[in-house]
Amino acid sequence: MSTAPPTSPTPQPSSAAVPQHSTAKYVIFGVVMTAFLIADQASKIWVQRNLRLYKDEVHIIDGFLSFIHAENPGAAFGIGAGTDGAMYVFAVFTVVAVVVLGQMLWQLPSNERFQTVALGLISSGAVGNAIDRVDKRTVTDFVRVYTEAEPYASWLRASPLGQAEWPTWNVADAGIVVGLGMFAFHYFFLQRDSDAETPDPARPLQEEGAKGGSGV
Repeated sequence: MSTAPPTSPTPQPSSAAVPQHSTAKYVIFGVVMTAFLIADQASKIWVQRNLRLYKDEVHIIDGFLSFIHAENPGAAFGIGAGTDGAMYVFAVFTVVAVVVLGQMLWQLPSNERFQTVALGLISSGAVGNAIDRVDKRTVTDFVRVYTEAEPYASWLRASPLGQAEWPTWNVADAGIVVGLGMFAFHYFFLQRDSDAETPDPARPLQEEGAKGGSGV
């Protein structure tokens, strides 16, 4: 009596490659985005009400960190300030960014918290600054990071930067930068480590086929 040859099991796709749409990642995203958006708007309102534009300054760390009131018509850190049509460019960019971020969130596995937090931070920054531009066509910045220590201050002034301080920024800018930094960290460290540790599901089948073909 002959028996049918055993059939190889069909490899199943990895669960990490298929978007999983549980509510967990959406809750994490919503909490992070809402918290940082509230922090961004609340800090800007406080600055507008308590610090005169380009006049008052609250020193947090003498010679390094202070709060001021600046209005930025450009993008993060003053990029694009004074450019004709910049507001329309920023508006289109914000809409595209929100759509792309939403698509990225949809594609993430339900248990991926690190990248979900990063998306929440970037989204809060994009929306926070967009609210300012819609409301008053400028973005309120207030965090001033600078140095008065020599010889660093003189060296920075003589450099292409031309000043001994970083362009003024806000909580929304910080959310965008931290979120992008988290993505870079995930790509260069976490994702590569995960790929190196994940076994190839097709490899045992290939090895079995090689043995069968050799008559072992």
